[in-house]
Amino acid sequence: MHNNGAELGARAKVRKRDVSLQSVTDEGTRANDTFMTIVQTVRKLSVSAYDYILDRVSNRCEMISLAKLIQEKSALN
Repeated sequence: MHNNGAELGARAKVRKRDVSLQSVTDEGTRANDTFMTIVQTVRKLSVSAYDYILDRVSNRCEMISLAKLIQEKSALN
């Protein structure tokens, strides 16, 4: 066991890649990387990934942006 956050994030991405058998296009790879980054970030911020992505895709934008959440969390520490 270890507690290296970057290692854990990379491990989730590699596991997803192994299960999905890679993506077919460069655009698919970038989309998958973006999605996994969002999921890992909201998990660290204790936000529901489903609710956050739905908020952004539906263009409601009622939730605070990830950038602002990160700034707020870093200000508390």
